[in-house]
Amino acid sequence: MSIPPTKPLIRAMTREIGPAGLPPAPPLEATPEFLEELAAASQRLEAASPEEIIRFAVERYFPRLTMATAFGPEGCVILYYLAKVEPRTYVFNLDTGYQFKETLELRDQIATKYGIEVDMRQPELTVADYEALHGGPLYQTNPDQCCFDRKIKVLRESVGGMHAWMSGIRRDQSPDRAVSPIVGWDRKFSLVKISPLANWTKKDVWKLITEEDIPYNPLHDKGYPSIGCWPCTRSVMFGEDERAGRWSGTAKTECGLHTIEK
Repeated sequence: MSIPPTKPLIRAMTREIGPAGLPPAPPLEATPEFLEELAAASQRLEAASPEEIIRFAVERYFPRLTMATAFGPEGCVILYYLAKVEPRTYVFNLDTGYQFKETLELRDQIATKYGIEVDMRQPELTVADYEALHGGPLYQTNPDQCCFDRKIKVLRESVGGMHAWMSGIRRDQSPDRAVSPIVGWDRKFSLVKISPLANWTKKDVWKLITEEDIPYNPLHDKGYPSIGCWPCTRSVMFGEDERAGRWSGTAKTECGLHTIEK
C-alpha cells in the first residue's frame, strides 16, 4: 500500500531550537484546513501496516519527526521499524529518575542491535533535589504533579523545533486511548501525533517481537505488562487489565502524555 505524502497548511510562528539540533522552523498551526487534512490522512491509513504508517510519517515530516519511548513493547516494535525506514529519526526517553534498571539496560540493547541511540531527557532537578523541594516523594501525595514536572514539562522541552511525534499507544489499552486516530492533532503539545500501532492488539505486538527477536524489557516476563516509574508500577494478577499495575490503588490511569485535550 502506497501512501502519498501531503502538504501541510501552516502559518509562520517561532519556536526555540530543540535537542535534535535542528535550526528553528515555524511550527504547524491547527487551521481548520490542516485538521481536515490530518483526518483524511488518518482515514487513508486505517488499513495500513505500522511500517507503512511510519514511512508516511518519515516522508511527510522527517527530520522534524520525533518519537518519545518508554521502551515498552510497542515502543520497541516502532524502533524495529524505524531502524529499517529511517534510523536517524530523533528518539528520546523521559528519564524521570525513577525508572527500573531493566528499562535503562534495554536502551543499550536497542542501540547495539539497531544503531538507534535514544536520547535520555531528564528534568531540571535530580530526584534528590526534587524530593527535598517537596518534603519527600511527591509521587506519594500528588502523582499528577510529579508526572507533570518530570514527564510533561520535559517532553515539551524535548520537541522544540519538531512538527510531529510518534507514540506506541494502542486503542485497546484503555478508554482514554480507544479514540486515538492514526494521525491527529495533539493540542497539548501543538504537534501532529502519529500512532502506528493504534489498531494493533497486544497479541499483534508480541507476535512480531517473537518472530523478529526484538529486544524487550524482561520485567514483562515477571507480570509487568505496562512499565513506568518503579514507585508507581506493580505486577498484575491474572485477569487484571494490562494497565492495572500503574498507579495502583488510585483513580489515576495515565501520566497525561496521551490524554486528549478538547
